[in-house]
Amino acid sequence: MKIALAQINPTVGDLRGNSHKIILRAFEARSRGADLVVFPELCIVGYPPLDLLENASFVREACEARAWVANNVPAGIGLILGGVAPNTSRTGKPLYNAAFLYEDGKLLAEVHKTLLPTYDVFDERRHFEPAAEQCIVEWRGRRLGLHICEDLWTKTQSDFPLYHIDPLDELAQQGAEVFINVCASPFAVGKRTQREWLIRENCRIHGIPYVFTNQVGANAQLIFDGSSSVFGPGGELCLQAPAFEEALTIWDEAAVGTVAVAPEDAISSLYSALVLGIRDYFHKTGTFTKAIIGLSGGIDSAVTCALAARALGSDRVLGITMPSVHSSAGSVLDSADLAQNLGIAFDTIPIRGPIAAVEAALAVPFSGTDTGVAEENIQARMRGLILMALSNKFGYLLLSTGNKSELAVGYATLYGDMNGGLAVLGDVLKTQVYKLADFINSLAPPGPISPSTITKPPSAELRPNQMDQDSLPPYAVLDNILHRYIEHKQDLHEIVSAADYDRDLVADILRKVDRNEYKRRQAPPGVKITPRAFGKDRRLPIVNRYRQR
Repeated sequence: MKIALAQINPTVGDLRGNSHKIILRAFEARSRGADLVVFPELCIVGYPPLDLLENASFVREACEARAWVANNVPAGIGLILGGVAPNTSRTGKPLYNAAFLYEDGKLLAEVHKTLLPTYDVFDERRHFEPAAEQCIVEWRGRRLGLHICEDLWTKTQSDFPLYHIDPLDELAQQGAEVFINVCASPFAVGKRTQREWLIRENCRIHGIPYVFTNQVGANAQLIFDGSSSVFGPGGELCLQAPAFEEALTIWDEAAVGTVAVAPEDAISSLYSALVLGIRDYFHKTGTFTKAIIGLSGGIDSAVTCALAARALGSDRVLGITMPSVHSSAGSVLDSADLAQNLGIAFDTIPIRGPIAAVEAALAVPFSGTDTGVAEENIQARMRGLILMALSNKFGYLLLSTGNKSELAVGYATLYGDMNGGLAVLGDVLKTQVYKLADFINSLAPPGPISPSTITKPPSAELRPNQMDQDSLPPYAVLDNILHRYIEHKQDLHEIVSAADYDRDLVADILRKVDRNEYKRRQAPPGVKITPRAFGKDRRLPIVNRYRQR
């Protein structure tokens, strides 16, 4: 049997566009001699559809689109695709997350997802009813162990398994000859390695080959890396589709052999994910003409700008520098050099006058007080105002440049540098930003980001001689603490014991993280690249008085 893995990039809610994409790939698979073509989870509606599933018209049209696809794919090829199915039992949730097997327009099998994740970004129990049982799909004399995404995630390396049942064990006991997983597995750095371990473990235990078809592309914050693959019965890798791009890859079951794929490179994958996130957000929303970025001469804005130029093309990116009385000449020059190196449009809009006007307007209410953060933030808010005015006037997508380290501890200004439609680096720690800058420059040496941008001490330049390290520990220390607290959920005692940091320092950072939750709730959506991004991944109450001691 020849199985085609159709790694496509669907758009949430684009029933017509997704359907045409499926049909085109099905015809290609048939022309290349495939017996069966497998598409990703919920590919008709796009993943994740969220509360679109509460719209009865949307659900009805999604089912109609699935039927239309089944009647328009070529004859003589089996078609497996993901979509929604009504729950006709009238008990439980109204829908199933389902996989369907069609041939020649006829529905031969319908399989429901059993394990419905409710952690991190997922909330599938909100809309879907879990499958009541596992059932083998018999097709052309073969016994297919068809299942959906999360149904794989049982044999984890955690001390606390997520689920009490294992759909793959049940399918193997029923005589499955090949596992087929239709999937929409969001990207995180290192997740491909984790996924592959799970698949290999199931192959090793059951002695059954495994076909894994994953969605690719970005839908708002979520990135899907694709990397669809086939593993042999011993866990050997037989085939792997490219990461971060659409592909149709065919596995000939009769062919013997394995392939070698380089281990996942963290920074290369991070770069590709961010580029894809910008590109799909821009094009799938369909409302923007260009991307606009405030260039400060610093590392964050430089990396954001380089990513945007790669994602959209230099002709669709505009850089704006907005010097104030505290801006160094080097910052303005570095911004201009970056724009020239990337070939993007570049403008300078001085903000000394507007800042002076605001300070004059506030002179009376601010009289008798010491100059401090409120005055400094006028500069950041003036820059945010100008960038949003340009965005509003010309339909530009404003890319926020703040990184995860800053957002974590509140080193960011509401209605200033936090303004924007997409926070490109919102899930990227500062130390990773430096690695990205080096990687970007390595792609075409000497690269667009000047050495002075990379080596200068980080500064918001909101007061004379200001440096980030005036109020923050070195970023290597800060990021290690944040990584342990946010992504590994370690508490104060664990961090101090493991990293040998000063207890008061760690406690202060953890307090900053917790008390700035209200700021992050007002930040633009960010591109998720870790297992614990801010937002849906980490849901802390804004109003709470618990502090670790």
